[in-house]
Amino acid sequence: MEQTYGYIRVSSTDQNEGRQRVAFERLAIPDDHIFMDKLSGKDFQRPQYQELVACLKPGDQLCVTSIDRLGRNYEEIQQQWRFLSREKKVDILVLDMPLLDTRRDKDLLGTFIADLVLQILSFVAQSERENIRKRQAEGIAVAKRNGVRFGPKPQPLPKNFSEIFLLWKKGSISVTEAAKRTGMARSTFRKKARSYTEICS
Repeated sequence: MEQTYGYIRVSSTDQNEGRQRVAFERLAIPDDHIFMDKLSGKDFQRPQYQELVACLKPGDQLCVTSIDRLGRNYEEIQQQWRFLSREKKVDILVLDMPLLDTRRDKDLLGTFIADLVLQILSFVAQSERENIRKRQAEGIAVAKRNGVRFGPKPQPLPKNFSEIFLLWKKGSISVTEAAKRTGMARSTFRKKARSYTEICS
């Protein structure tokens, strides 16, 4: 008996998949037929997606809310679409794009239209991903020029650092002893000592 499955993808653990779940509830897709990955759409090496594909049998239907939930790589989306529809013989339904429904118009013209729409939407999905990456890079560059620091906040030096630094500088104690007294790793002490020297010089 043919089964209907839903696939949900969100890009990170803090994104909400609620809208996609509601869409599948309206189609009465059972919870155990819904697979979800909280991963980037850059490729198809996603655990839940791979598990879903292993479950699919000829005649089954796979639903996604939009083409970018399936993936974001232009060429890989098309390859995966062909693999699912032609090799696995699975029907695919993209809810927000009725033209992308392999259950209907299975004649040559219908296949041509679906393939054409798929190519356009796949291209748009990848272009959007590249534009987001470009905007992020530009935003980071501007922020750095304006003095914004990225990464963890620098930890303040221990209160006894200047005293221990002077003892180490004079050669009265080793770097190992200096690191121990300041509660740092030796590499951290050396790094802080270089910065401290630059500030004091």
